[in-house]
Amino acid sequence: MLFRFLTVLGLCLPIQAVAQVSDFMLDNGMQVVVIEDHRAPVVVQMVWYKVGAADEVPGKSGIAHFLEHLMFKKTGNLASGELSDTVAANGGSDNAFTSQDYTGYYQRVAADRLGLIMKMEADRMVGLQLSVDDIATERDVVIEERNQRTESTPGALFNEQKQAALYMNHNYGVPVIGWMHEIEKLNFDDAIAFYKLHYAPNNAILVVAGDVTLEQVKALAEQYYGVIPANQSVKPRQRTQEPPHRSARRMTYYDERVAQPYVSRTYLAPERDNDDQKTAAALVYLAEIIGGSAATSILGRALQFDTQKAIYTSAYYNGTSLDDTTFGLIAVPVPDVSLQEVEDAMDAAIAGFMKNGIDLETFERIKLQMRASEIYAMDNVQGIANRYGAALTQGLTVSDVQDWPQVLQDVTTEEIMTAAHLVFERKSSVTGWLMSPKGDSK
Repeated sequence: MLFRFLTVLGLCLPIQAVAQVSDFMLDNGMQVVVIEDHRAPVVVQMVWYKVGAADEVPGKSGIAHFLEHLMFKKTGNLASGELSDTVAANGGSDNAFTSQDYTGYYQRVAADRLGLIMKMEADRMVGLQLSVDDIATERDVVIEERNQRTESTPGALFNEQKQAALYMNHNYGVPVIGWMHEIEKLNFDDAIAFYKLHYAPNNAILVVAGDVTLEQVKALAEQYYGVIPANQSVKPRQRTQEPPHRSARRMTYYDERVAQPYVSRTYLAPERDNDDQKTAAALVYLAEIIGGSAATSILGRALQFDTQKAIYTSAYYNGTSLDDTTFGLIAVPVPDVSLQEVEDAMDAAIAGFMKNGIDLETFERIKLQMRASEIYAMDNVQGIANRYGAALTQGLTVSDVQDWPQVLQDVTTEEIMTAAHLVFERKSSVTGWLMSPKGDSK
């Protein structure tokens, strides 16, 4: 086994060489990515559809996630639940997920079972057979999921409202799970129409990672997926885009269940693009510098240690998005400090950072941590598969994913400050207070 070595904090850490990654196209337009990793006799198959919640038509919010649930029902060759039962019987695991930009399905099994799970996954790509009873049953499941994950959690409802306030025209303002009043009306025709329009090989990416070879995957992919005709109804995604934001927005969300109030501000931010990954990389650093470690970040030092106005601070950014994404700040005040006080302290800390710039010692430490994190990530074959699948469904390429660790290492302090000036534009932000109605902002 080949190893590379990275010196981190004086320690010499053996790191496996980068996995062999190949990709090719089937004749029907399905892209296939193969990630060879022979350390364990295990394989992960993932099918990513280039459709998510942001691609839903008005009035049908939640249909992408609803169909994800329905995809485990019967096909012409499989009984309802048979795919998952078969995976489990073979000692594996499977699941699915929906985001704003994609819907994905995966199985993790022994490598010699790849043909079996590929046959089943290909079968439900176009062979799903839904019934009216399936719709009613699974709709109730989704309603209960929304009740448990959103309706019962003040923070989730707050974030949902804040997201809707930030995106004035783009579907990113609509929750992935859907609005309750629209979920309740989703029907058989909605599900079938969405399935027939979006589920096709020419709208999907197959990622296979693990103890396989390119030749093995290519033969199986052609056997099971290659025989499915392309769907000519699949069109390039067309989404409404955000107009210029001309005014900062504020909101206060009251909920009697709130035990700990906090302030959250979200800015519109550029996503990672295949013709410009540098800005996204700079924003990854900016989030870490502003709100990473409590002991060393800008917000942590200023609010948690110097002034002791907050018990928790954070900054976040996720650039893997098809359209404009978000950069966010959070500050949770200590008892007897008002939300206004902690917001003012947060603003003062950001203003000080914009004036004083980046501490070089902190920057070099974070850069070293980023490098270590990228290398350690190679140990997780499913995590690697996730990286490629998410990136490719959101407009990036295999080369972009491979270049990303070096793009991170090449970021300069000047680029980070340029990104900070770009993102910290109050006109493109929503500031929210989450609090109980029983008192004031304390």
